[in-house]
Amino acid sequence: MERDDAVSRRQFLATGAAWTAGAAGAVALATSSEAIAQGQKFHVKPVPADIFVSHGLNQETRLETLRGYLTPASHFFVRSHATTPVLDLRTWRLRVEGDAVERPLDLSFDDLLRLPSRSVISAVECAGNGRGFFKEFMGKVASGTQWRLGAIGVSEWTGVPLGAVLELARVRRDTPRDILNVLVEGLDSVKVNRPMSLTKAFEDDTLLAYAMNGEPVAPDHGFPLRAIVPGWVGINNIKWVGRVEVRNTVIDVPTTTRTYVMEGPDYPSKTVLRLQTIKSAVALPWGATLPAGPQRVRGFAWSPVGRIARVEYSLDRGATWATAALREPNIARAWTRWELEWNARPGDHAILTRAVDDQGNSQPATTPWNAQGYGYNVPVPHPVKVI
Repeated sequence: MERDDAVSRRQFLATGAAWTAGAAGAVALATSSEAIAQGQKFHVKPVPADIFVSHGLNQETRLETLRGYLTPASHFFVRSHATTPVLDLRTWRLRVEGDAVERPLDLSFDDLLRLPSRSVISAVECAGNGRGFFKEFMGKVASGTQWRLGAIGVSEWTGVPLGAVLELARVRRDTPRDILNVLVEGLDSVKVNRPMSLTKAFEDDTLLAYAMNGEPVAPDHGFPLRAIVPGWVGINNIKWVGRVEVRNTVIDVPTTTRTYVMEGPDYPSKTVLRLQTIKSAVALPWGATLPAGPQRVRGFAWSPVGRIARVEYSLDRGATWATAALREPNIARAWTRWELEWNARPGDHAILTRAVDDQGNSQPATTPWNAQGYGYNVPVPHPVKVI
């Protein structure tokens, strides 16, 4: 679901700025360092333990705390490679450069606001979401944060299509379109960056987003500007964007040569991650306790390429399967909510779910191990104790 409208004139006080009308009636942005500092919430650490499972710098959403379709900033998982930077909009700039552009750009935040905006509802999901299950169910530890399935969030993102910015920079017509040659770089202390193809960069819903659910993107989620690259692994959704580079050749960086690659006995050569995998999750605490009797169990299912067509569940560890009810909205490259009715009897139980999308993709019965723990999407037995 997407809209070609500008973000409404909501006050930017939460992140240190306010919408004001200019002399000619145009929207301008007023900022102050003090206001920006006061706006450091959602979620410059610490974060609430009742909403997140803490992994140190990173925070995993407890899916059972979500009450609607969109994930609010207050509940959105946090994945960072360094501490959250404090950026001042008065000095912030977006640079667009590289040997494949004819007109390098140096854009202020006001410049971006003057460009046509677009709103897209999309998931952002860490590449390692589900990594902890390699150890839990395969007995083999993969490196990285040991997420279960809470390293995902779905929000409405508003900003400027990346393709529109690249058009302003006049990308050369002979630039290859299907190699990884568009690099987006953040302004955090380690300058996290990751390339995508020109084809992906020019998709309508690939954004440089400055708003999240109608409010400024929160500090831990990329204020003032982050990339939204629907369907691709989370590392491509760079936060705190400050630079875009376009080259005529492949851009090799550590996030495509050493990290965010598939490596292991079943991967004879390192495969660079692009797409996420189809998954489903039960929205109950891990190891939940429920009273005996009728229960309505809810959860989420999502795909990187399409809408969810079906969610099946099993209450007998996979011996038999039934179909869960799906709730609207059901948005491609976001997620859908599902629910099932269960007459729960006392004892220890496990709920398994598996999703199928409208492109024919489904969760597999097994998956190969890889050293960095990416792509785990086997149906997992979610433990529940009924008393």
